[in-house]
Amino acid sequence: MNKRFFLKSVSMAVMALGIVLPAAAQWKPTRPINLIVPWAAGGSTDQVTRVTAAELEKVLGQTIVVINQPGASGAIGTKSALDAPKDGYTWTAGAAQDLGTYQTLGSLNSSIKDWHLFLNVANIQVIGVNPKTPYNTAKDLLDAMKAKPGQISVATAGVTSAGHNAMELISKVTGVKYRHVTYDGGNPAVVATVAGEADVTTQLAVEQADMIRGKRLRPLAVVSDKPLELEGYGTIPPLSQTLPGFTAPANYFGIFLPKGVPDEVVKTLEKAWAEHIVKSEALKKYATSRGALFNPLYGEAAQKAVFPAIQANAWLLFNGGKAKVSPDTVGIPKP
Repeated sequence: MNKRFFLKSVSMAVMALGIVLPAAAQWKPTRPINLIVPWAAGGSTDQVTRVTAAELEKVLGQTIVVINQPGASGAIGTKSALDAPKDGYTWTAGAAQDLGTYQTLGSLNSSIKDWHLFLNVANIQVIGVNPKTPYNTAKDLLDAMKAKPGQISVATAGVTSAGHNAMELISKVTGVKYRHVTYDGGNPAVVATVAGEADVTTQLAVEQADMIRGKRLRPLAVVSDKPLELEGYGTIPPLSQTLPGFTAPANYFGIFLPKGVPDEVVKTLEKAWAEHIVKSEALKKYATSRGALFNPLYGEAAQKAVFPAIQANAWLLFNGGKAKVSPDTVGIPKP
């Protein structure tokens, strides 16, 4: 009897008897896990990652050390995770739309398919202004930008950041020009706007929430076609109210593991997501209080969910002259 026939016979016998073969072994980390946040402390990635890490520590029974390593719009910290030994002990985090466009920017030779995605929330950008500015509505701001092209400053976490993507999309739709002021994270960009270093920030609601509730920022609109209910503040109108037909894809955040880590690590995290993270009251509370959408995903569902934002982001950057590589040459067709 040849080997192939023997293996096939065994497989058929197992199926006939209803025997369940053991799944991949459960991973039990024996030392602390390093989780690199490629942005400054206090920003959107840092906030949700720390909440998620605390939830995963309960499941894994091991410490997860969050390390902030900002720079190059997230590419430096992400590269550290990509270059680390593929033993499952080094992860990274962030917005999937950033991770999926580094290759187009020429800052990191890695596509979204090179990573295992474990998503926790979808975030949304808000147009927030310093209360001392004269802008009370999105129309006021856009009219001023048209009247004074390139003079009104907008603070973001840098090229490819959520805030920059939002402002570039607005610029594409309206034709307005602005002065881009970059920082090493969403929180520093928001603080700079509060301090008057910039007139506007288009960073995420989770980064602006406290300043909005404290009346240190005035929210003009959500960069979406749907309003946002922010706990402790009320309703922020959608930009589509000012720009009919305006839409923007969901901006998913999560924890990312490079392909090549042991399968048992991936399976253990998938199990943790399916059985614990989807039920996490801590993450639900975070999302409700910060103006984010709680929507844990992993595997192919995660890859499918993040692609529209990656696609839109990559082509927006390319058409704006900020990308070095045409997206369609790295598997990102035009939307």
